[in-house]
Amino acid sequence: MLYQSWRDLAMRRRRDLALRDLASGRHWTFAELFEAGEKWAVPDGNIICPQGHSPNFIFSLLAAWRTGRIACPLDSSQSPPQVPPPPGCIHYKWTSASTGAARLIAFNAEQLAADAGQIVAAMGLRADWPNLGVISLAHSYGFSNLVLPLLLHGIPLILAPSPLPEVIRRAAAQEPALTLPAVPALWRAWHEAGPIPPQVRLALSAGAPLPLKLEQEIFVRSGLKIHNFYGASECGGIAYDASSEPRKDAALAGTPLSGVRLTVSATNCLTVRSPAVGLGYWPDDSDSLGDGLFHSSDLAELSHGEVFLRGRLTDQINVAGRKVAPETIERALLSHPRVRDCLVFGAPSPHADRTEMIVAVVVSEAADTELKRFLQEILPAWQLPRCWRFVQSLTAGPRGKVSRMEWRRRFSE
Repeated sequence: MLYQSWRDLAMRRRRDLALRDLASGRHWTFAELFEAGEKWAVPDGNIICPQGHSPNFIFSLLAAWRTGRIACPLDSSQSPPQVPPPPGCIHYKWTSASTGAARLIAFNAEQLAADAGQIVAAMGLRADWPNLGVISLAHSYGFSNLVLPLLLHGIPLILAPSPLPEVIRRAAAQEPALTLPAVPALWRAWHEAGPIPPQVRLALSAGAPLPLKLEQEIFVRSGLKIHNFYGASECGGIAYDASSEPRKDAALAGTPLSGVRLTVSATNCLTVRSPAVGLGYWPDDSDSLGDGLFHSSDLAELSHGEVFLRGRLTDQINVAGRKVAPETIERALLSHPRVRDCLVFGAPSPHADRTEMIVAVVVSEAADTELKRFLQEILPAWQLPRCWRFVQSLTAGPRGKVSRMEWRRRFSE
């Protein structure tokens, strides 16, 4: 199904530019990309693992589609799965492992195609606004926003060798208009390095919450609205902020994509119904995924057709029997003008009656006394951090996520 769709697209758009690789200086029309995929050597085995950030990733994926093998995109830290696939599976994804061990998710062709179609329609991706690829092609965000729109909807892809600000400027200078999907850490780096190139017409942010202050600062300085995109490896795109001006609430994830139906469970967690929901986790199945349903651990509120994220059930901090989402405290901290970034999590309290204490890791020149006074005006006393750590930066992982689990481990050591 997928390869036939690609073949039909390549023949219709045969003379149009499909792929440009800035590292090598090479480019391919859709017809040339089709021919390259036809000739790509197929390795032994039932699974083909596209890797890296080069045209070889695309060629390898096309070889899997052409020969009916299972594709499992991998980044440098991952290993090929060693389990036989479930019936109907043609694609594997690894979860991000930001909240626990990575899990394998199985997909069929219809689910991948549905995800790509929903994303292209919701974002209004255009063939005359090529995607500038700086995020990982192997991760769910990059695969669904860069690779599938290229191969199933004809959205050209320009691969940049790195996300450095100067590389972005040079790449943008070669195009009249671009779409730029990224993560908050990259948007912050590009903003701090100077105005974002005006050729960026559509700006997307996903992978981690986009700080409201950063979104507003970029809009004021560059006139560019960063569109927040919310999704999950298990089900693809969930919600998209299509508004033309910065959000006023950092918890707003946008409105559900067409074809996505959302409800909130008894535990206040989001349940996703969508044709893009995967077949299930594999080989360890779970009731939380399958049959078109994904029961997430994201705490959410649905109001007037919009999705508001309130943290993760597993991240909630238990302070003397009262629970608070760390995102609540983070949003309050980020509203301070001298706080550039922060991360909040719970750690075992030395006082048994409190269960956990609240720890704040902060990137700021302000002292903890100043921040405590500031928070006292916003939050109840029991939600104030008891322990403060000041750092130069919060290092995000390759998927743009800052891991609470990793910072909690560092703190405990």
